[in-house]
Amino acid sequence: MSLAGGVLTAVLALPRTDDAAVFALSHSGDEPPVTIPRDPAREAARRELSKRMYHENDPSLLQRALNAFWDWVDKLFGAASSATPGGALGLLIVALAAMALIGALWWRLGTPRRGPTSAAPLFDDRPRSAAEHRAAAEAHAAQDHWNQAVQERMRAVVRSLEERALLDPRPGRTADEAAAEAGRTLPAHTDRLRAAARDFDDVTYGGRTATSETYHRLMELDHDVERTKPVLASSAQSTAHSVRQGAAE
Repeated sequence: MSLAGGVLTAVLALPRTDDAAVFALSHSGDEPPVTIPRDPAREAARRELSKRMYHENDPSLLQRALNAFWDWVDKLFGAASSATPGGALGLLIVALAAMALIGALWWRLGTPRRGPTSAAPLFDDRPRSAAEHRAAAEAHAAQDHWNQAVQERMRAVVRSLEERALLDPRPGRTADEAAAEAGRTLPAHTDRLRAAARDFDDVTYGGRTATSETYHRLMELDHDVERTKPVLASSAQSTAHSVRQGAAE
């Protein structure tokens, strides 16, 4: 038994009366026992046990916190295993099934998409022609660098529209803005342009990884946009006027 335990046991074992605790502190057989009131005796024992020598081997505050945490974890798993059919084995099976489900969802859906689209500009270096962006995209695709290939192909699409005067050259334009503006003159490709802008934002700012399918969709869009005749404002107004006139007749 430790010294602190011995002192505490001795204090607790003191005979109690209504007003006093008796210490048998005789130094010889001829001396009478010393009687000390209960409250002073308790205070003396408290002072004695508070000395540093009794606490040198006490666990640190961090160790006590860790012990309390692991006790809580142990109780939590104990309660869960008792509530799960099959006990601890059943709990393990449920945990493994949950992990497998999360892994399957992550593999199927990938990294969650960003909420708002980025406001960063589409072009971040010196002006290059659509042909140069296409060549850079093909070079990245040949090395299976799909993120860079997607970025360069989207830039090629937008630069091609600027070269055809279907978009006004604007250095700070974002992919989403370019898709929205291009959709007004190429209404047949509005949805594909918006999807391409989302793909560009996802791989550039959203942390997603592009695939060969993503790149080939953009490449097909690039080819189709080049072959599509734009719907100019005057043509659109003329078409709308003809439709209204035909309806009136």
